[in-house]
Amino acid sequence: MVVPGTRWLERKPFNTQLIILVAIFDPLGAIGGYLLAPTFGVDPIMGVLYGLVAASIPLSLWVVRYANQQ
Repeated sequence: MVVPGTRWLERKPFNTQLIILVAIFDPLGAIGGYLLAPTFGVDPIMGVLYGLVAASIPLSLWVVRYANQQ
């Protein structure tokens, strides 16, 4: 178990876990990228794309963690 708060998520089926994580991290990444893009001198639409790529990292780590448990 990574964080004690993940117990609720771990009780769900794996496909539901993925949908929940995507529903949380993708909007956060897109909004964060959009808002932070001008700080890094990037167009906002590119910031959204960079944010989505960054938001996929926790999801990928969750999938790898699940694969190692199996």
